[in-house]
Amino acid sequence: MTSKVARVLSVVVLVLAVRSMCPDAAAAVPRHGDRAERVTGEGPPVSILPDDQGERPFGPWIVPSVRTLSEPALVLFNGFESVQVNVDRNGMNIVGDAANEPSIAVDPTDPDSIVIGWRQFDSVRSNFRQSGYGYSSDGGRHWTFPGSLWPGRFGSDPVLVADADGVFYYSAIGDDVPGVRLFKSANGGVNWEGPLQIAAEFIDKQWLAVDVTDGPGRGHLYMTWSNGTNFTRSTDGGLSWPVRMRAPIGTTVWGTIDVDVNGKLYLVDRNFTVAASTDAQLPGQTPTFPQAVTVAMGGFLRLGGAPNPGGLLGQPWIVTDRSVGPTRGNVYLLCSLDPTGADPYDVHFSRSTDGGRTWAQAVRVNDEPPGTAWQWFGVLSVAPSGRLDAAWYDTRHGPAEVSEVFYAYSTDAGLTWSPNLQVSPPFNSHVGWPQQSKLGDYIGMFSDALGAGLAYAATFNGEQDVYFLRIDIDCNRNGYHDGDDIASGRSRDDNHNGVPDECEGVNCDDIRKFKVACNERGKLKAVVKSSLPQGTELTLDNNGDRQVITLNDAGRGKFKWQNQSGRRTVAIVECPQYSEVVDCP
Repeated sequence: MTSKVARVLSVVVLVLAVRSMCPDAAAAVPRHGDRAERVTGEGPPVSILPDDQGERPFGPWIVPSVRTLSEPALVLFNGFESVQVNVDRNGMNIVGDAANEPSIAVDPTDPDSIVIGWRQFDSVRSNFRQSGYGYSSDGGRHWTFPGSLWPGRFGSDPVLVADADGVFYYSAIGDDVPGVRLFKSANGGVNWEGPLQIAAEFIDKQWLAVDVTDGPGRGHLYMTWSNGTNFTRSTDGGLSWPVRMRAPIGTTVWGTIDVDVNGKLYLVDRNFTVAASTDAQLPGQTPTFPQAVTVAMGGFLRLGGAPNPGGLLGQPWIVTDRSVGPTRGNVYLLCSLDPTGADPYDVHFSRSTDGGRTWAQAVRVNDEPPGTAWQWFGVLSVAPSGRLDAAWYDTRHGPAEVSEVFYAYSTDAGLTWSPNLQVSPPFNSHVGWPQQSKLGDYIGMFSDALGAGLAYAATFNGEQDVYFLRIDIDCNRNGYHDGDDIASGRSRDDNHNGVPDECEGVNCDDIRKFKVACNERGKLKAVVKSSLPQGTELTLDNNGDRQVITLNDAGRGKFKWQNQSGRRTVAIVECPQYSEVVDCP
């Protein structure tokens, strides 16, 4: 894949559901606060209730008597392909359902094993949803969607994690069977144990993390939620949760959790208060949180707004750096928020280099001029190299209901960010609402050596579906992100545009010497000496026989032909002024 950063985007968009961008389609969707009975046909009418009723179901479980299928939209943008996850066994789209609010986890022992969970609405005629899930064993190229983990039972707010041994955990909230529940899979999401009940009463907006270190807390599960007692822990793989207490964060959390390389636990809430515990990893000790700091992120969270009227527009992501480089141990915070000024929503980022005690001044990740655009559903993950990856929905190219997925990365711990890169076609977030006016409350992402894997919801089929998108930035195809190539010195970037020089063509002025010789045995050798960057590819033409050489770290390369005879003309194809004629015996 050629580099996509800092160059003009050539758009290839093949989206079959053009109606998703149509204002008439959006107008047919119930608006926030509507109570009109709009559904007819199979099943009873379902009232459309305001979304401020919370995460409780207000409609029955509707299973369509006849399943209608359609070819899924082919979603391509400039070489990036979004693969639909919620498809049937033949890869077909299921018409009339909805899927949103995805969470994603990857097996650290097998990166091709990925599981995504989401809110599954079997019919958009009811806001009753279940714990939908899909799994992939080939790195996200193909997906299996078996259905819901507990068919017919209400399930919402999916959060997935994978422990160091590759065991997946899926948490969700319920109401018809009240409480927070946990499912567990030891074979890549194919089979699941559970549900295990964590709490018996209705609780909203839980979040889950697992300790993947080699310390005493390895395998511990930690959870926060929006309740007076907002924290719990399991030390036995989710079988029991004896610790239930109040951590020094808000009771309306809307935040996330992470564990650093030393087993230190971090929690964050909607007010950007970061609480930390070093003893939560000790199995026999009740956790304490002596450290709680409110971070100045330069704005605040809002509930509802133009792109997502009935839901959140983002949540704080706290992420720790477990890389082996100089940024190891850093703590990062990213959130889509309402900033100071007229700009409706931006993605802001801050970092701590001292274990969350102090935080740097927040910076803005999105790079479009302040105006009327919404940058919402921001998400953050850290690569093994320490590179930071950020993605979000962005309305900079259209009205507030039309979004695209954007991406940026940082190789200096968030001090600076790459030019923003659009990685999806546009979609209408006001289409396909399942009796509630939102596209969920969050999306999910992980990072690896090549880039990032993003799980997100969009409406390319004219309804809400879940997609997996690989954001690989590797123009020289060496298996590493271009940003990491430049930061590590593997590639040069003399013009500082974020693209490795070897991907931008050849500067023929950097070739210092080109020598061709043929000996008495017919061995023809061509040698290039240059100041071109390591990895630059040159094509040598020998009377029509073309061979590609790759220059080494000294800018040198060579090729030998055997059994040559007669007059030979050897030239560098990219720089034809470098041409030599020799006679072989």
